[in-house]
Amino acid sequence: MVAAEAAPLAKSGGLGDMVSSQSMALRRRGVDVSILLPGYECAFERVIAPTPLGYIRDLPGGDARLWRAAMPDSDVPVLLLQMDHLFAGRGSGLYQDECGRDYIDNFARFASLSAAAARIATGVRGVKRPRVVHAHDWHAGLTPLLMKLAGASARSVFTIHNLAFQGNYPLGLAPYAGIPSELLAPAPREPRSIEFYDTLSFMKAAIVHADRLTAVSERYAREILTPHFGNRMEGVLAAHAHKLTGIVNGIDDAQWNPLDDPALAQPYSHDDLAGKHACKKALQHSYGLRVDPFAPLVAIGSRLSAQKLADVVCEALPAALARWPRVQFVVLGQGDAAIEQTLRGLAAAWPGRLGLHIGYDEARAHRLHAGADILLHASRFEPCGLTQLYAMRYGTIPVASRVGGLADTIIDCPPRATNQATGFLFDGERASDLFHALGRAFDAFAQPQTWRVLQRNAMQRDSSWQTSAARYHELYLALTGVPGKPGAHAPRNLSAAAKSRRTSTAQRHRRALADVRRIA
Repeated sequence: MVAAEAAPLAKSGGLGDMVSSQSMALRRRGVDVSILLPGYECAFERVIAPTPLGYIRDLPGGDARLWRAAMPDSDVPVLLLQMDHLFAGRGSGLYQDECGRDYIDNFARFASLSAAAARIATGVRGVKRPRVVHAHDWHAGLTPLLMKLAGASARSVFTIHNLAFQGNYPLGLAPYAGIPSELLAPAPREPRSIEFYDTLSFMKAAIVHADRLTAVSERYAREILTPHFGNRMEGVLAAHAHKLTGIVNGIDDAQWNPLDDPALAQPYSHDDLAGKHACKKALQHSYGLRVDPFAPLVAIGSRLSAQKLADVVCEALPAALARWPRVQFVVLGQGDAAIEQTLRGLAAAWPGRLGLHIGYDEARAHRLHAGADILLHASRFEPCGLTQLYAMRYGTIPVASRVGGLADTIIDCPPRATNQATGFLFDGERASDLFHALGRAFDAFAQPQTWRVLQRNAMQRDSSWQTSAARYHELYLALTGVPGKPGAHAPRNLSAAAKSRRTSTAQRHRRALADVRRIA
């Protein structure tokens, strides 16, 4: 696995959870998995028994020291790429500074990660040579291409976690990653091109050059082939749709288990929900809400961004609070400064009804899902989403947009019967759409028997990695079982071109930073 995040070593969102839990599930199936991760300070602080292996020289961002360690909560081995000038001293932000600006050297940081993965794929002392390299999201997007340039025999898989983030950089930076100029020609003339609207695209490089592509849900794999969800990449994806598969994410159901969760006020299960009432009381108290066991308590736990329809949620909240005098809302999240400020104003205007915590911590998220009755998960697009899976595991019923992985994982409740329903889905992006969907949920909440059926269905849903890990395992086996000589798919002319473009590390690094500063 090659990724910019892996919980609990480094995490900014669902990517970190997915990479770690997927790796653990694959190891349970007997797959020998390890994770290559940037050497963030937070990662070095949390790993177990870090051991130096040696150096990887002449990466796009300079020389790196490679370390082997272990995850603190599993048997998954991790490789840390130590490049202190790129990954140390950055505070808590993995990609951005405290003002929300992308780090100016992100190109060098993540091109180095991909280049290190390609180097390991060709053989590094002290590391078992992989048969499959699985790269995650745009940060690792150059990996499949650089593997070909290096002549690696390993096969490549790339997972699209969020197509909206593509890693697009000026074409002039290509030489510093060893990318030959012929791959920057406009696509009609060069089918292997990674040029994307006059930029060098990490995401396009992965889509074009990976042996197999996956998206994090079946519906999202279909959606990204359309202009509405394709972020201008739909044409590239259509040309490579034959190697694209949707595999929905799972969760670590041992970590997210209401029967054995140390963060909760009281444990509970789908057979005995008494503990959930205690968790609701604790949540109301912690957010300064009126303690009322019969008030519908709605949780909003996500990034406060336009993708998550947070602007529309802010518009809908006053009307919902006025229409349903007993309903309460709790918000846990951070993001857009203007949205944060709007929510602060709403919380001040509705004391005891709207509780707000700007920020994020893992224990608070567990208590949020355990104590709430309903999760409001609005989104303009949602590749998979893990929040709704956590909520259902804890008997909190999702009200969510009918997009991507939300539609794949939530069974909508029909008007007069619950059947196998686990939540409420809605179409549209207006405040009135959210308002109507919440009304459906509140009507069901007013019928205790109906609500218990919904909770039982949601809590018994299998959201583990078992099925999805099996599909990834089959994909790896199919890739490695293809007949032919190892490395036959690696173009020799690209490898030769890459070697001919090598300059000294110091020169490349200085030129890259100078170009980035000039362009910025």
